[in-house]
Amino acid sequence: MNFMRNLAFEPLLPIGLLAAIVVVALALCFYGAARRARGMIWRLCAVMVLLCWLTGPRLLHPVLRPVPQDALLIVDHSPSMQIRDRQSVADATAARLRDAASRIPGLTLHTIIAHGGSGHGTRLFDAIQQADLPQGRFAGAIMLTDGMDHDAPDAIPERFRASDGSPLPLHVLLTGKGEETDRRLRILQAPPFAIVGQKATLRVEADDLGMQDHARPATLTVTEGDAPARHIPIVTGQPQDIDIPVRRPGEVLVGLSVSPLDGEVSDLNNQDVVRINGVRDRLKVLLVSGTPNQGERVWRSLLKADPSVDLVHFTILRPPDKDDGTPLSDLALIPFPITDLFQRKINDFDLIILDGFRNSGILPMEYLGNIARYVRRGGGLLLTAGPEFTEDGTLQDTPLGSVLPAHVPSDGVVIGRFQPQLTPLGRRHPITASLPDAPGMDGRRGGWGPWYRALRPSDHKGEVVMSGPGDQPLLLLDRVEKGRVALMLSDQLWLWSRGEGGGGPQAELLRRLSHWLMKEPELEENRLNAALDDEKLTITRHTASADTPPPAEVLSPDGRRQVVPLMRVAGQEGVFAASVPAQGIYGIWTVKEEGLMAFAAPPVRNPLERRDLRATAEVLRPLTAASKGSIQWVGDISRTPELRQVEPGAANAGAGWVGFPRRMSQAVTEARPSDLLPAWAAMLLAMAFLFVGWRREGQR
Repeated sequence: MNFMRNLAFEPLLPIGLLAAIVVVALALCFYGAARRARGMIWRLCAVMVLLCWLTGPRLLHPVLRPVPQDALLIVDHSPSMQIRDRQSVADATAARLRDAASRIPGLTLHTIIAHGGSGHGTRLFDAIQQADLPQGRFAGAIMLTDGMDHDAPDAIPERFRASDGSPLPLHVLLTGKGEETDRRLRILQAPPFAIVGQKATLRVEADDLGMQDHARPATLTVTEGDAPARHIPIVTGQPQDIDIPVRRPGEVLVGLSVSPLDGEVSDLNNQDVVRINGVRDRLKVLLVSGTPNQGERVWRSLLKADPSVDLVHFTILRPPDKDDGTPLSDLALIPFPITDLFQRKINDFDLIILDGFRNSGILPMEYLGNIARYVRRGGGLLLTAGPEFTEDGTLQDTPLGSVLPAHVPSDGVVIGRFQPQLTPLGRRHPITASLPDAPGMDGRRGGWGPWYRALRPSDHKGEVVMSGPGDQPLLLLDRVEKGRVALMLSDQLWLWSRGEGGGGPQAELLRRLSHWLMKEPELEENRLNAALDDEKLTITRHTASADTPPPAEVLSPDGRRQVVPLMRVAGQEGVFAASVPAQGIYGIWTVKEEGLMAFAAPPVRNPLERRDLRATAEVLRPLTAASKGSIQWVGDISRTPELRQVEPGAANAGAGWVGFPRRMSQAVTEARPSDLLPAWAAMLLAMAFLFVGWRREGQR
């Protein structure tokens, strides 16, 4: 059937004339047969051969033309390609392949840049799947990569199957000279939080990748802030536990690094930084209130709302020298445990609050001396003082007075409406600097609601952050040896909670005061912070002084030192900042300034990329084999393989070349004719028939 479809005629004589010749030839043949003439059939055959040749029989051969094909060139630009000269080799090789493809008719090589990173690693097959190519024209793909792909499927994707089910090649060109080795440090376990004063346990492991022998001796170096580095002998392939003491609240940066492996591709993943947030155990606060007052509810609401606070609260309902006939059993459910609180367990508290408390013989002088010693040894004390502070039994006339920042005379009570104000220092101090609606901040007027009673001290020390009537101190802060004291010279803070005159930020103020007294780092008035992000180190200096602090000294992880001047931050009093470029350097940065120290480390944005930095064929070899493709090493541009098109069924790669199968299709309106009966064959055949007929005629 195919033969008949491909058969055509181009007669040399008109069809009618050829038909007439056929009729005459048949008539002569029948006449000769009737006359019993010999050889007539053979002569008829000779004539028929000549007539067949005169019809011009042709055999039409289909014309095959190349089908336009699209191939993909995926160039890996992930972070691991920045190692050594991988990226430059890949880009140069890609340029040469594109140039070679431009000289192959019908082949279009589409380039896709796979950037990778963003925490998802290298995803070369995602790039292939998202490529928009015409249906049925995909010829295969070439990957220029280091071989570390993180989305490699278990089986070759369906896109690499032709319509007849045959595989389409995936060629992988690796930017290296052969299999590489790499030593990496892995953090197997790291607690995000640890209690201050205890130890956090890290579990780490160093692995030698690409090596036959995985158990090798190595040295692990551990750095914690400004403490001397620790060098710990380890064996690769075996987990190692490390204890890290957490000495202060806030973020603790622990630098870990393992000694390099001879000949390894990079030491980038030989180091890591662990962040541990030091937190206090449940904070223990002792609140002792004097005569019941409106401020008690504010204190209880604030402290009870914090789940991290264990509150012990006692209210002195009646001093011992007052006798009104009320049975003691009706005044308190339990006896006031002064011995337990102020002698045996006083050092268990993180903060002691005395709210409107007048001693009047309630606490022995020895116990008040214990509170003073508690402060000097590092404790926090907060007092809110009202008229009781000037009466008999005032705390300022006891041993506790030695740690108080002010003394108020007996006539020091001031009655009258006033609005609490921030002092110049208060506008810079982190306790009060950013309190909502602070009067005088940013040119605002109005501010907080009024109070109606305050104390006027005769002398004071420490830092005044709020002022009252006549610009007299209202809130004082003081450091006493290792401890801290805050004194509020008014008992009317509770008015803000009632919304008097618009109210004020009483809860936020008390929260900040409490945390400053407990030495929370974020509320230190003189502190240094460092943060590293987007390859930039940002230094922030908070100071209670109005003067510009001296420059900061920056120590990079590679040991380079530089001095960086600090500039005032617009709109923020007491805040100075600077920034330093930090491209391409991983590790812990150290910043020093006026005895303060801060540490910063960049976040690990591409942990998958750092996990294995080798150039290797292990990951992609099964997929190239399934697709009838190849893996070749292109350690330099001179080893760029030649690009070819091959016949279907032939090998798709060889030494120094890679190829894609050529596909052809029949041109619908074109065919190549060939003579079915050439003239020479027709003449020979006709003469052969005539000769046989002549021989038959000559036989008697």
